[in-house]
Formats: sequence, C-alpha cells, structure tokens
Amino acid sequence: MTSVDIQALNERIYIESGFVETLTNETSKVIIGQNTMIERLLMGLLAGGHVLLEGLPGLAKTLAIRTLSTAVNGKFSRIQFTPDLLPADIIGTMIYNPAKNDFSVRKGPIFANFVLADEINRAPAKVQSALLEAMQEKQVTIGKDTFKLEEPFLVLATQNPIEQEGTYPLPEAQTDRFMLKVKITYPTKEEEQIIMRQNIVGGAFEKISAVVDTKTIMSARKTVREVYMDEKIERYILDIVFASRQPAEHGLSKLENLISYGGSPRASINLAMASKAYAFLKRRGYVIPDDVRSVCHDVMRHRIGLTYEAEAENITQEDIVGHILNTVEVP
Repeated sequence: MTSVDIQALNERIYIESGFVETLTNETSKVIIGQNTMIERLLMGLLAGGHVLLEGLPGLAKTLAIRTLSTAVNGKFSRIQFTPDLLPADIIGTMIYNPAKNDFSVRKGPIFANFVLADEINRAPAKVQSALLEAMQEKQVTIGKDTFKLEEPFLVLATQNPIEQEGTYPLPEAQTDRFMLKVKITYPTKEEEQIIMRQNIVGGAFEKISAVVDTKTIMSARKTVREVYMDEKIERYILDIVFASRQPAEHGLSKLENLISYGGSPRASINLAMASKAYAFLKRRGYVIPDDVRSVCHDVMRHRIGLTYEAEAENITQEDIVGHILNTVEVP
C-alpha cells in the first residue's frame, strides 16, 4: 500500500470506529473501573474471537458481559456451569412428540449472539467440550441435523482461579479456542468507593440502552480485517510465537527447560487479529509494534505449557511472555 492509501484508510477507520466511544461510555454507566476488561471484550467482539475472563468472584465479570450484550442489542444467553450439567443442557436435544410420533429439536441456550459461560471450569471436560464445535465451526449438531449459529456469535466465559475448590482445569484444545484470556484484578480504592455508593445508595444500576446494533458490529468486523499490517509486524508476531516453541533459537535458552509446549498457529492468527482490533479501538488504520505488545499477554498466556521445573520455581506464563517480549527484536 502507498502512503496515500494508508492515509485514506486511516481516515475511513477513524470515522467508522466512532461508535466505540459511544459503546464504551454506555457500559461505563454500570461498570466502574475495569477498563482493560471492557477493552478486551470489545476486541473479542470486533475480531470475532472468544474471550475467557479469569478472576475471583465479585469482580463484575458476569455483569460486564451482560451489560455489553445489552448495549449492542444482541440476543444474550447465560449458562451457569455446574458439576451436574449435561452437554444437552448447552446445545439442546431431541424431544419425542407422542402426538406426532416423531422427534423434534429443542435448541439450547447456545443459540444466541452472546453466550455467557459462567464459571466454565466448574463443569467436567465432557460438558466443556460441548462448546468446541460451536466455538470453532459456528454451528451445532443435534441428532442428524446441523444448525448454523447466528452472527455475531461470541462465547464469553468466566472462570475462577484453578486453585479454588471444586474447579476443573480447561482442556488445552478448548483454551486454544479462546482468542484472549484476560486476568481480572481488584478495583482501586477510589473505584470501589463509587461501586459501594452505587449499590447502597441507589440500590439499582443505571439503565443501559442499546447504542449499537449487530449489523454495525458485523460491518466493523470486516473493517478490522482491512487494518493495515506491515510485513515487518507480521514477522514480529511470528518471532514471538516461534520463540515460545523454540526458545533456544531465539536467544532464550534459559526458557527451554521451562516450556513444555508453545503457541499453536492459532496464536499467530489471533495475535494478528487482536492487534488489528486494538488498532481499530484506538481509531487507527494501521498496526504498530506497541499494539502487538499490548495484547500479547492476553493472547499468549493460555497457550504456553509449563514444565514441572517451571512450576517448582514458581515461574508463570506471564514471566515467560515477558521474557519473550524483552528479547525478541522490535521492528
């Protein structure tokens, strides 16, 4: 692309991304602080990637997802994951009709634009895997019939830290389907004071209005893919992902005994898409290295396996990604 093309694209994206500010302001009526969480949810929405939120109970994970779905005017569905949940409780099942002497399909809560999988790691792997086809293929098979899911389709899952009692670690195949894994932290003292006042004095949250429709989101998704990414940025992304697989070849030999497996090709795809979505949120028509660095932890932290040696030394995925970013040359 010529500099003129990039300038024209930049101007167009600046105009088309105007709804982002409106959407952010609307969600901030209810969600105090947690700006990073809202930003990451919007990135998933714009890039068409599923988002996994990890944090302790009471940090507004569920509230944030419900608020976003209301502001976007999409169909919202909530599934509370429990140890006794069955796959049919998620995707639906075949129901026998005695009057007609045949079976009919009863669709489950997966048939929505925004599917909130609440406390996803409280259900066993068999139930968690019921989401896999829907997340990857955007379709659901019930009996002999296959149903396409309506776009936009987004799984927004919450989980408590694995150390919590009564939780099951997500299978690697499923965590890899999530574009982002976002860690939620406590609000600041000032933010929590506002939250406390909101809940005690008012007793109810301010009403959220639908400020964006699903057509706008689908149009924005196409525009996000048009955000310009230079070949040097593409190579930078590949260097980061390959450094997680072959650390010794990228000047990180000290990590070789700490990583059991690195990022899959989905890591490269999702890091590129997340960087483009981040640039779009910043109302920019091109990706810069800082965009990649800003989203890298969220894209990579759940795609790196740790060895027993790493766990014994209390080294986390955060540490690994940090070392990679500090070592890989920035274009």
